[in-house]
Amino acid sequence: MDQTNFSVTTYFIVNGFSDHPGLQPVISIMVLCIYLVTIGGNMTILLLVCQDQQLHTPMYFFLCNLSILDICCSTNNLHNIIISAITGDNTISVSGCLLQIFIFLSLTCAELLILATMGYDRYVAICNPLYYSMIMTSPICTLLAMSCWILGALESIQIVLELFRFTCYRSNIINHFFCDIMPVMKLTCSDTTFLDLYILTLGVLVSAFSPFLLTVISYFFIIVSILKIKSSTGRHKAFYTCSSHLTVFMLLYTTLAIQYMRPHTLINLDSNKLISLFNTAAMPLLNPLIYSLRNKDVKASFSRRFRVIKLKL
Repeated sequence: MDQTNFSVTTYFIVNGFSDHPGLQPVISIMVLCIYLVTIGGNMTILLLVCQDQQLHTPMYFFLCNLSILDICCSTNNLHNIIISAITGDNTISVSGCLLQIFIFLSLTCAELLILATMGYDRYVAICNPLYYSMIMTSPICTLLAMSCWILGALESIQIVLELFRFTCYRSNIINHFFCDIMPVMKLTCSDTTFLDLYILTLGVLVSAFSPFLLTVISYFFIIVSILKIKSSTGRHKAFYTCSSHLTVFMLLYTTLAIQYMRPHTLINLDSNKLISLFNTAAMPLLNPLIYSLRNKDVKASFSRRFRVIKLKL
C-alpha cells in the first residue's frame, strides 16, 4: 500500500510463519500437534487435581488456574493457523484482531500474577508452616485467583482502547501467526508515542515487573528459611517443592523479556515469531510436563489413577 495513500482498514491478513504456500500446511500440522498435546497435558492436570483428594491444596488450585490460562492462551494464539489450514482463510476483522490482542495480554498478565501468587503460597508453606492452613484458606485462594484474572483484564484494556484509536495503517498484512500488539503497531501510520510510553510504564514496570518483584522477594525469604534448616534432607525437600514453579517462572520471564522489552521500532518480526511460538505454544506445553515430571504428588496421583483404570479393565 502506498504510504502517501492511506485508507481505512477493515480487516487484516495474518501472514503466518512463511510466505511460501508449500510450507504452510507442514507448519500448520506441527502447530496442530503441539496444540493438541498442550490441551491434553493441561486437561490431564485439571482432571487429576479435580479427582484426587490429596491434590486439593492451594498449590494445586493455583496450578489448575495456570493450566486453564495455558489452554485459553494456546487456543487464542494458535487458532488462526489451524483455521487457515482448514479453510484457507487467513483474514481477521480489525475488531477481531484487537479482541485477540486483548485476550492475549489479559491472559499473560493474569499468568504472571498467578505465578506471583504461587510464589507467595510457597513462601507461606516454607516460612510459616504452622500458620499455612489459617492463611491459605479456600476463600482466600479463590479471592487471590479471581483477583489475578480481573487485574489481568484491567491492565490490558487501556492498551486495546489506544489501539482502537488508530485511524489508518500502511498495510493490512500482519507479519505474524496471530494478532500481537507489536506487529499491529508496526503497521499503523498513527502516532504511537503515547502507547509506547504506556506499554513501557504500565505494561512493563507494573504488569510485568511488579509480580516479578513479588516472586523474587518471596524466594528471597524462602531461600533464607531453607538455609536455616539443619538437615540436608529437609533442605533438599524444601527446594524440591519450589523447583517446578521456579523453572516455569524463569522460562516465562526470560521469553517475555526477549520478546517485549525493546522499542517496537527495533523489533525484527521474523525472529520474533520463533520467540513468540515458544512463549505461546511451547510454554503451555512445557508447564504440565514440568509440574508432572518434577512433582512427586502429581506422579503419585498418575500412578493411583493408572491402577484404578487397570482394575476397572
